[in-house]
Amino acid sequence: MSLGAPAPHTEEPPVRSLVYLVATSLDGFIAGPDGDTSVLEEDLESAAAALAAYPDTCPAHLREAFGISGPPVRFDTVVMGAATHRPALAAGLTSAYPHLTQYVATHADLPEDPTQHRWEGDLAARVRELKAAPGGDIWLCGGGDLAGQLVEEIDEVHLKVHPVLLGEGVPVVRGAGLRRFTHVSSSTLAGGVVLSVYAARASGA
Repeated sequence: MSLGAPAPHTEEPPVRSLVYLVATSLDGFIAGPDGDTSVLEEDLESAAAALAAYPDTCPAHLREAFGISGPPVRFDTVVMGAATHRPALAAGLTSAYPHLTQYVATHADLPEDPTQHRWEGDLAARVRELKAAPGGDIWLCGGGDLAGQLVEEIDEVHLKVHPVLLGEGVPVVRGAGLRRFTHVSSSTLAGGVVLSVYAARASGA
């Protein structure tokens, strides 16, 4: 009896990860109460070290200064909230990351830009659609409110912890329930910034 031809081997495409990479204070704030992030800005040496690890996160206007060029290495997509996008608009930029496909969660209209898309509605469902589509990993740029809405979709958290206490401000994640992560690694960058990486645990783990 013939068993027929073997089934063709099909390789599943790798699943994209949603990576929350953000700078934070020692007490867990990514900005002051008014949204100001200037106290968490890195000096040139520290910024260069962070961008060497994450070149795709370098804004367009700084890529030449830091010697960054070419196509994305890990992230080809960035997701952010309206407040995170606001400084770029204030600087007259339609997008700080035109080398990435950018999704902005906002109810407001955005300037025309072929690399940029406005999101409303069920944001978690939209992220799941992105993760199921071909491409590189997805950078969740911020802020805390958006991270809270997407917390169940976050696969990795990468925190650049600055040696400063803010006392109050915008938390790393706002309004989310319990979610457990496993520590993967920590390293110290120039300027005393500690980069810590965490991977999400499977549900129930």
